[in-house]
Amino acid sequence: MPLLELTDVTVAYDQTPVLFGINMAVDKGEIACLLGRNGVGKTTLLRSVIGLNKVMSGGIVFDADEITKVPTYKRARYGISYIPQGREIIPYLSVLENLKLGFSASKRKLSKIPEEIFEFFPMLREHLNRQGGLLSGGQQQQLAIARGLLSNPQIMLLDEPTEGIQPSIVQEIETTLKRINREKGITILVVEQKIDFAKTLAQKFFMMEKGSIVAKGPTSELTTDIVHRYLAV
Repeated sequence: MPLLELTDVTVAYDQTPVLFGINMAVDKGEIACLLGRNGVGKTTLLRSVIGLNKVMSGGIVFDADEITKVPTYKRARYGISYIPQGREIIPYLSVLENLKLGFSASKRKLSKIPEEIFEFFPMLREHLNRQGGLLSGGQQQQLAIARGLLSNPQIMLLDEPTEGIQPSIVQEIETTLKRINREKGITILVVEQKIDFAKTLAQKFFMMEKGSIVAKGPTSELTTDIVHRYLAV
């Protein structure tokens, strides 16, 4: 059963369409990846799901509720967590203060960080009092995912979580996302450029080109031909 479903979604910037009739469904409990070259609309699609871009036509349904015109803060409380490209850690706040920002988007009333966060991200415990801006890129990405997890989401939208991160940390992030999905049942939709990462992480793929979904299916069917056609420079 779809947790997130987009039907004929068109989105524009200043009346110039950038997404054209998007149809896609992400089922509850699965991990899906959104692929495509730079500039084809992947980030716009995620931003439209969380409500940061206005939908011109079409509809978005989340957990059987129509949310096309629901404001962003309410979508967060419905259970949609967005971890943007660039992570957007507040550099002068401590790791602990950055984590607590995740509470604001949750229906739960929390005052302390649940222990499970440190089970998923042991590194964070060591750096709780360190400024977020002093962490490495990989550490900041883990902090951003942990902050998103604290909103108690049903789905996590991640925009290029491996960008600029060393391979060993990429492996850690992949392992942790699989654990979060398996142990907490959280659905994940990830925008990604690394094909190997996407194929080992996700069960389903959507390929975008020029603002449209041009291919989709199980990641086992993500063939060399599809990759070459839509991702080769």
